[in-house]
Amino acid sequence: MNSIYDELEELLRRHQPIQAVERLCQALREREDYHALFYALVLAKRVELGLPAVHIGSENIPAEKLGPYEDAIREAARTVGRLFLERNDLASAWPYFRMIGEHEPMVAAIERIEPTQDEAAQQAIEIGFHEGVHPRRGFDLLLARYGICSAITALGQAFHMPQDVRDHCVKRLIRALHTELRERLKAELADRGEQFAEDIPIPELIQRLNWPEGEEFYHVDVSHLGAVTQYSLQLPPCEELELALDLCLYGERLSPRFRYHTDPPFEDQYRDYAIYLKVLLGRDVEAGIEHFRAKAEAADPENVGTYPAQVLVTLLDRIGRTREAIAAYCRYLAQADQRHLSCPPLVEMCQRVGDYAPLVDVALRRGDLVNYTAGLIQMQKS
Repeated sequence: MNSIYDELEELLRRHQPIQAVERLCQALREREDYHALFYALVLAKRVELGLPAVHIGSENIPAEKLGPYEDAIREAARTVGRLFLERNDLASAWPYFRMIGEHEPMVAAIERIEPTQDEAAQQAIEIGFHEGVHPRRGFDLLLARYGICSAITALGQAFHMPQDVRDHCVKRLIRALHTELRERLKAELADRGEQFAEDIPIPELIQRLNWPEGEEFYHVDVSHLGAVTQYSLQLPPCEELELALDLCLYGERLSPRFRYHTDPPFEDQYRDYAIYLKVLLGRDVEAGIEHFRAKAEAADPENVGTYPAQVLVTLLDRIGRTREAIAAYCRYLAQADQRHLSCPPLVEMCQRVGDYAPLVDVALRRGDLVNYTAGLIQMQKS
């Protein structure tokens, strides 16, 4: 039986280059040598267009042939990419779809991958989450496959992630830790021989277990608890904030040895987190605002810095009380270096309420001639 080399040589001896390349492509498909198939498909188009079969370095392709040639490259990439996806080889498929700027096939493939699929799941996490092709599904796979600790670490390193994607990841972490805590509390109650409803909430579990406050034990990793509750402060009002409150309620029962030191205004870690979350949820709003206003008032900028005031400004702005946020900014942050502030910029808040007088006032106190002039101009226009 003739080898593929003999077949190709015979076809070319008959001056049938197109048929030779077609046979080459067939043989590469049969061997599942898809990387080589990509170049063979491109070669087929070069032969069809009358371009040199061997391409080295740059070349000047006639304008009338350039479009069809580039289309053939894109189609070859799609063909080879799909072939790799059919065998769940995402890592090999991705360079071809990335080359032509088409993410949709990769997104669909990542959606189909399950955490138990070992190598495919690892590839889906790398491409989906770390390379940003489908970060939500990538993070879900990471959390399901490697657990809360790895997911927290990955989220902490994803500095440039869009806010909506970050919110998705935080929500998933809250739900995962809430489920873990609830199951472990239920297990302890069951060990005591007590009967309870399957859907018993965490606050009731805590009440029924009734362990002494501050007793030195815990049911979930306390570093996970601290990180996830801290992340929850970034979320807009949602169901997950209620779950985060449950986590804070549990955290308040931990021994002080298991509560991490945090800077003001969250020095009483879980209690302060809970007060902040309740304000976001529209509960005990006035008491919560006054709680953080008192911390901003008491903070010594020389020792504590201005972070308590920044938290107050941010919280007021997030619940729609932007004019109060502006007033707090003017009171506590007028002399602060705005480049190092985490709260909304004063100019942005003034723009949203259509009042530039506070901007002019703060700029005057800072000796900021640019914003002083810009604010006066906007006041005239208003």
